[in-house]
Amino acid sequence: MIASILSILVCAYGLAGIHYEHDLHLKINAGFLLVCFVLSLIATCLLLDYSTTNSSLQPIIRKSMRDLISNSQHDYDAKILRQLQEAIGCCGADGPNDYTHLLKPLPSECRDTVTGNAFFHGCVEELTWFFEFKSMGIGFLGMSLGMFNVSI
Repeated sequence: MIASILSILVCAYGLAGIHYEHDLHLKINAGFLLVCFVLSLIATCLLLDYSTTNSSLQPIIRKSMRDLISNSQHDYDAKILRQLQEAIGCCGADGPNDYTHLLKPLPSECRDTVTGNAFFHGCVEELTWFFEFKSMGIGFLGMSLGMFNVSI
């Protein structure tokens, strides 16, 4: 949202510089475009850093999943856990052993509906792979838009 507003303001300032034919305004606009490109680059790097394998997001997901498993006797936590494991096709934070370590029974959502085998990968890995794939597309889009703004 902020990036969009900033982009609109930079474009409006550039159009005003073109309309009034002021060299100073056009140079300031070029500086603004450079700043927007650098901010886009920084935002893309942060997005890719915090949403990939071995990022700082993984411990947060791991703690959240273990909390949900520990509190699975409550309806709200059990519902979130069921939906998450069923939709993603994962089991526990790091695999089915999380249930064993917490002395909880392995739920049916942790099993493949066809074979009945427990899912091998935990939700931390599956969610990280999901975020990594999505963030690559968003990062590519951000970098492309930044390059497009600078090149025009």
